[in-house]
Amino acid sequence: MKLGKSLAFLILGYPLSVGLIQAQSTGTHGATEANSAAQDSSASADARAGSAVTGLSEIVVTAEKRSEKLSDVPLSITAITGNQLADRGIVSTADLEKLVPGFTYRSSQYGTPIFSIRGIGFYDEQVALEPTVTVYVDQVPLPYARMTEGAALDLERVEVLKGPQGTLFGQNSTGGAVNYIAAKPTDTFAAGANATYARFNEIDAGGFVGGPLTTDLNARLSFRTEHRDGWQKSITRDDSNGARNFSAGRLLLDWTPVDRLHLEVNLNGWSDKSEVLVSQPRGYLPVNTAPQTSAVTIATATALANYPYPTGNDNRLGDWNPGADLRRNDRFYQGAIQAKYALGDSLRLVSISSYARLDSFARIDIDATSVNAAFVPISGHIRSFSEELRLEGEVGDWKWVVGGNYAADETRELQLSTLNGSNSQVGTYHFSGVNISNNDSIGDSAGFGNLDYQITDTVRIQGGVRYTKETRDFNGCLADNGAANGFRAVFPGSIPPGGCVTFLPNGQSGLYRTSLDQSNTSWRSSINWKITPDILLYANATKGFKAGSFSTLPAVSYLQLIPVPQESVLAYEAGFKASVVDHTVDVTGAAFYYDYTDKQLQGYLLVPPFGNLPNLVSIPKSRVEGGELNATVRPLNGLQISLSATYVDSRVLGTAMVGNPFGASINASGEAFPATPTWQLQADGEYNFPLSGTWSAFVGLGFSYRTSTVAAFGSKTGSVGTQSDFNIDAYGLLDARAGIDFSNSYRVEVFGKNITNKQYWTNVTHIYDTYDRTTGFPVTYGITASAKF
Repeated sequence: MKLGKSLAFLILGYPLSVGLIQAQSTGTHGATEANSAAQDSSASADARAGSAVTGLSEIVVTAEKRSEKLSDVPLSITAITGNQLADRGIVSTADLEKLVPGFTYRSSQYGTPIFSIRGIGFYDEQVALEPTVTVYVDQVPLPYARMTEGAALDLERVEVLKGPQGTLFGQNSTGGAVNYIAAKPTDTFAAGANATYARFNEIDAGGFVGGPLTTDLNARLSFRTEHRDGWQKSITRDDSNGARNFSAGRLLLDWTPVDRLHLEVNLNGWSDKSEVLVSQPRGYLPVNTAPQTSAVTIATATALANYPYPTGNDNRLGDWNPGADLRRNDRFYQGAIQAKYALGDSLRLVSISSYARLDSFARIDIDATSVNAAFVPISGHIRSFSEELRLEGEVGDWKWVVGGNYAADETRELQLSTLNGSNSQVGTYHFSGVNISNNDSIGDSAGFGNLDYQITDTVRIQGGVRYTKETRDFNGCLADNGAANGFRAVFPGSIPPGGCVTFLPNGQSGLYRTSLDQSNTSWRSSINWKITPDILLYANATKGFKAGSFSTLPAVSYLQLIPVPQESVLAYEAGFKASVVDHTVDVTGAAFYYDYTDKQLQGYLLVPPFGNLPNLVSIPKSRVEGGELNATVRPLNGLQISLSATYVDSRVLGTAMVGNPFGASINASGEAFPATPTWQLQADGEYNFPLSGTWSAFVGLGFSYRTSTVAAFGSKTGSVGTQSDFNIDAYGLLDARAGIDFSNSYRVEVFGKNITNKQYWTNVTHIYDTYDRTTGFPVTYGITASAKF
């Protein structure tokens, strides 16, 4: 389907898809307060006690780095209140898949979260993964996906911006941006607490306390802690895994030392000592197909070939080495300060400074069986500093922003591999493992500007541009593991214990050093027409970029460490936003077409002597097209129904030679992107009704569905029967909730998630001698109590 057809369907009122627009209650739940509302065309639902409904035209967002009505923003945006997130049990960015049209999540086998919007995502196993969907908290960036675990703490709302956001939010946001808006300190005392008990002995607790410290200084302290027993079951023995041990906290300070100056200080951090979730092994697929010739590799191959791989779809099954300690030791902290100084009535200087640090350690059972084939402890360290300085103002019908960014990051990653599988031999000699180091020093500077001009009372145009220059200095290598039977024994006398074995351009072995210098110009143009105060039509063209990246590979040669170049997306979008029938029906829709150049994704590369391994590849040309329509209806007081569907048709164009999981080189031309479902459907309904006096009750259902997709290019080659081993089947998840509320201050809710106990998986990986599924969470149920003071 071409863009023209999509636009024609949209204009005629027969959209390609129907996408979710939600805004739920404005009541109080848990440790959050709702100060503004909600979703892409939706309004806040009736308050728990039955107060008036807020329409689309009254929703305020900051998607363009200034406060404005959602109905006036010519972008496809989903905004959800903090109360709605709490009502639905949304405590992480990954959970947004249930609420945000076109948003998808999957986890790598190493536990790195992968976020995509409308098929635009970036998959890799690295700790220092730079996503295509960047997460922010109050416009402060969390530039690496692993930093985002505590972002959803104590929120006013979250705004999800779709399509490239390079002009205002910078590169590495070709898919979009997620901007969390934290609940702010108040000038009066406020406090709240919540506690949850659920299946698998899950105990979650959180709360906030805030108020004035002095006449010009307000504070808010928030926290959350989560604990749960293991829910995964060993395939081969009576053992469990998946225990949760996570805590997060944040201190916000709002200070107005003088009338024109306002300072916002954000000190936050989190600790994750949870057990790494294991994959579910589904079959034997050696990365090196050569005959096994050493005693160790023969024994490992025999054990893996005879392992009792599951044939059903019990998503609780998994496996790992007996006695292995799979607990993480991840720590993150960040300090940020946002200064706003009013130079005049219509002129403001804004500075946003941030320093973030992530230290990560995890042990990964790569083969996901009880056989000790591949076990990899991974340590990662990231230091990230960023500064944005911008000047913004209004002159007549013009609104403008001009500014600059600077960022400096240091990333360090070390993988210590214990190997006993198909690629740990040279002849009859077995080497016990290798080390892989991957280190980056990144400097990024940019200048940007944005203009907004009101041509008439109803017609507005916008334009923005950003020039970015990045320098990335890389060093890394494949190294001996320092053991007596390490890789250096293959080359006796030439490699010291723990030394690098990567061959350099001079023919010697050692640490490989290189640089990647890139620059690009992002831009955006938009025109919108406010037909009535409640109906908006808009059309956009946007160009965005994602920086190039280096692979994490056991590189025998420096040629394997050549980076993939930066990717770019030229996006076209046309849409509408409408609130009708006295603001009881809100509808938005959009059709989009993305022209994709040099798409980065994880493919496979044959690396002698290690075999067929995951590797970053670049797809020269591809495209994405589709549409969405979102509708929320409030037919009677207290009842809100929201429906959505998103259609995404992705396609590789021209010749694109990539490796597939079975070791073959294939042309991916004509294939859809991996992990990109064609349809996503979402629905939610909640009914709030009074009981007596200040008591009210509510019942609600939420449903999300995605069609089938595949986990890798060329995955149907080598399929078993008619079912590809790398298929990700379609699945739908049904959640339910019910409870009572007293005076919008005290609340008790019972809930169930995945109440039909759907057996599903979100990813299929092949890193070592097995291929494995990343399975979803089983049915859970529990009770939550919360109070606000």
